Amino acid sequence: MIPPRPASGGRAPGDKTLPAPDPSQVQLVRSYGPGRFLISDREWRCPVLVTPFSTTAWNVARAEELTLESLEALKAAPMPTELLVLGCGARAIFVPPDLRAALKTAGFALEVVDTGSACRIYNVLLAESRRVAAALIPL
Repeated sequence: MIPPRPASGGRAPGDKTLPAPDPSQVQLVRSYGPGRFLISDREWRCPVLVTPFSTTAWNVARAEELTLESLEALKAAPMPTELLVLGCGARAIFVPPDLRAALKTAGFALEVVDTGSACRIYNVLLAESRRVAAALIPL
């Protein structure tokens, strides 16, 4: 029997491998751990705001400190963010309805999860070419 020929891109038919963004072209969360993130090729030891094109230190130590003003850097991004993934540390928090409403008015849909989940969600949405950003607080 002759094995099936690889489909385009060297993958066999039916292969479910997801596209992987090139970390030299976009900001990809490669790993995270207690007090640190490896985003593309740079290590961060502080909370960060991550967009497909840049990562910056974020002056929010706890998820409860989230404000619309603390996300101002996202407004300067070259591509508007449609979904913000908030990584709260070890556990997700409750975001008050008035803050959720203000974020929605500013154009951000909000997903609130623990930091590990936030890193994974961000990477998957990035691979799908979604307009995503992540606000990450270290574990």
